[in-house]
Amino acid sequence: MPRDLSYASGASDVPLLGDTIGDNLDRTAESFGERDALVECWTGRRWTYREFVSDVDTLALGLLERGIGKGDRVGIWAPNCAEWTLVQYATAKIGAILVTINPAYRAHELEYVLNQAGVSLLIAAEKFKASDYAAMIEKVRPRCEALECVVLIGGGDWHGLLDAGRRGDLRRLAVVGDALSADDPINIQYTSGTTGFPKGATLSHHNILNNGFFVGEMCGYSQTDRICIPVPFYHCFGMVLGNLAATSHGACMVIPAPSFEPRATLEAVAAERCTSLYGVPTMFIAELAEPGCEEFDLTSLRTGIMAGSPCPVEVMKQVIERMGVREVTICYGMTETSPVSTQTTANDSIERRVSTVGTVHPHLEVKIIDAETGVTVPRGTAGELCTRGYSVMLGYWERPDWTAEAIDAARWMHTGDLATMDDEGYVSIIGRSKDMVIRGGENIYPREIEEFLYTHPDILDAQVIGVPDPKYGEELMAWIRLREGAEPLTAEALRSFCTGKLAHYKIPRYVHVVDEFPLTVTGKIRKVEMRDAAVELLHGQQR
Repeated sequence: MPRDLSYASGASDVPLLGDTIGDNLDRTAESFGERDALVECWTGRRWTYREFVSDVDTLALGLLERGIGKGDRVGIWAPNCAEWTLVQYATAKIGAILVTINPAYRAHELEYVLNQAGVSLLIAAEKFKASDYAAMIEKVRPRCEALECVVLIGGGDWHGLLDAGRRGDLRRLAVVGDALSADDPINIQYTSGTTGFPKGATLSHHNILNNGFFVGEMCGYSQTDRICIPVPFYHCFGMVLGNLAATSHGACMVIPAPSFEPRATLEAVAAERCTSLYGVPTMFIAELAEPGCEEFDLTSLRTGIMAGSPCPVEVMKQVIERMGVREVTICYGMTETSPVSTQTTANDSIERRVSTVGTVHPHLEVKIIDAETGVTVPRGTAGELCTRGYSVMLGYWERPDWTAEAIDAARWMHTGDLATMDDEGYVSIIGRSKDMVIRGGENIYPREIEEFLYTHPDILDAQVIGVPDPKYGEELMAWIRLREGAEPLTAEALRSFCTGKLAHYKIPRYVHVVDEFPLTVTGKIRKVEMRDAAVELLHGQQR
């Protein structure tokens, strides 16, 4: 394809891994058996690779004794904990398909996932914070026909599962492992979409093991690295970029807390001498704003991953300068692509790391197309980003119709994201096609305005959305988080700050100051919820 078109492929001297997750873990343990594999900071529990594989095998044998086998769906519904990780690898060892369930789900969402995936065994926490998981499970259980067994972590059934595994024969596990293929489905992750129902992205060993491995390669991981993982395991960020990147390199997984807590994260980095730190931008912002942040010894940090949403320039600078994460990288992807398609490198400038999401990953292809015609657009032209390669999911679980809408006949995954590609192959995400605001015929991309608002001395964080307007169709509204001690910010004051620096149609008409933004459990901004709230806020204000 001509170099002036928005297409790039990831050449690599490092071959793809062809083994299963279980075989890969065993090989790592053979090489690095006495090195730390897993640390759960709030309990002090820790495992070497030899101990970790032993406990994984015990749990895997316990599942076999319970009648779970290849292709059976096992649900995991819990916050981050060591048991979550053991379940991840134990199910992979026997070819069971792990269905990862969002810890924030309520009863009706749980019921939908259990039924749609046909979960036969559910492993869950008894409760966490305000969520009584056990009570919700009992509420929906009569309506979940496939659900045969529920095991609460730490309860009698959990210990019974482990006791059964200890009595099991490891030779049985070897026979089961020999019958597995790297192309077998191994994970179903539910992701929201325009359908109104969560869609179960079905991923194979080959999908997620290789993606975790190459993310780790891009971060320069080895057995000496210790990765602080405050992002949730139920999502690819935690279980692939975190766990699988670690175990495929012999690195250590460090769990700072069951869910994100800025102080606990900083404490974990300091106490465990972590070399890598993960998070979405809002997590890094919270860590930087944590009282006494400067008192924590973060000098061990070398690299990390920021993903999930665009990183503001000022945040990136502070992460590098104040936290010392000199080689922090930006990843772009989606659950359906295991998840990463592009990534910046340690050698990229700060400008590259905040204005782009890097270049195509090894062994993958990306292109940017005209969504109407499907034709690849010239470099520098906006269009829909598509990706192809080993990372593209097998499909949406038992929904071939939804799969066909997302993956075309040539196996290109259509992301729904608007992007551009420059002459050197760096991809910039303009936004979701549905996030684009059309004001009086002008196409406006909120990220451009958000980046500018970060230059205001009193603004800690900013999000821009479109709200209905009778004259222009849509108008801009800025949701603002102010720095501590800042004076109140009015719409007039913000417009004055923007005048002469932004085109008039890009200046927000409305300003809403908040203490926090509505977030998903992974820390992504819920702009749909913000738009709904904005309509109520502005009712009667619009002339």
